[in-house]
Amino acid sequence: MATRSKSKASRAGAAAGRKRRAGQLTPGKTRRGLEAAEVAIALDDPSVAELAILVRDAGGAPIGAYREPLGARSMLLASLPLGAVQPTPFQRDLSPTHAKRLATKIDETAAFLDPIIVVRGEDGRLWTPNGRHRLAAAKVLGLKQITALISPDESLAYRILALNTEKAHNLRDRSLEVIRMARNLAKSRGSERENTFSAEFESAELLTLGIVYERSPRFAGGAYGAFLKKVDRFSDRTLAASVRQREDYAARLTEIDARVKTIIGALQARGFKSPYLRNYVVARINPVRFHKAKKGDTSPPMPLAQALTRMAAAARGFNIGSVSNSDLAWVAVGAGSGE
Repeated sequence: MATRSKSKASRAGAAAGRKRRAGQLTPGKTRRGLEAAEVAIALDDPSVAELAILVRDAGGAPIGAYREPLGARSMLLASLPLGAVQPTPFQRDLSPTHAKRLATKIDETAAFLDPIIVVRGEDGRLWTPNGRHRLAAAKVLGLKQITALISPDESLAYRILALNTEKAHNLRDRSLEVIRMARNLAKSRGSERENTFSAEFESAELLTLGIVYERSPRFAGGAYGAFLKKVDRFSDRTLAASVRQREDYAARLTEIDARVKTIIGALQARGFKSPYLRNYVVARINPVRFHKAKKGDTSPPMPLAQALTRMAAAARGFNIGSVSNSDLAWVAVGAGSGE
């Protein structure tokens, strides 16, 4: 009996140990990156010498240079006049409230510690893809200079947006950022296939939603997220052609939403006051709501164009009389479990 008790205790201890270890991250099996001696480089190194000249011409001062330890890209640490740096033209809109709050917190700390990332953009201008609010906060504080990490790799401006943690993205911000990026890339690399930019754009539906948000800033994109994730994919057409095609998709989605608003109005007139009316209606007209993808299957259940056609037809044929309070209650439960 004692042996059995010890066995149970041992198993319980092992289970507890596994539970404690569950929150730990597993280190990579192979060591990557540079050794310490490979990181530091001189300011006259050919990989950053031109950038150093650009900084001095802009009224700034190079401070040091190094190779970042993962990809070995050369980076220049410099001090730059605030007027020499501009946000990328495809970045999300500035939030004055956030910039003022950030300025207050920085002032309380009495130290501007986080360098902004800067790349050389079009016509040799200096762009920051991740420092818009810090740059604005620095202007609020009246700073003369701002510290920057400058990369000679111009394409970094498109890839780094996914790492932006300065101000949390909402769906509208991210979608507008992605479509602006796509339009900017289409000017110089429009003949390349859209799917080659999947890392920069993050998710295909953001391109479609971005166009909708450009036209309707108050669009409730979150209600259509589940639908678009199942059917929207990056195209193998050229980026320029794909953006034009997405203009059509966005127009059709806007028309569907206009019909959804009409349905919601009719339901409210019948006494339905649930905050989940939109989610309920969109779920009802979603032609792929019951589709469950098999593990490893990334293909859509149907093309986006076909899905929009079916969704529009379902919206036109929506039976308001079939809606019950119990249906809305189930939607509320689903929304709550997803939060």
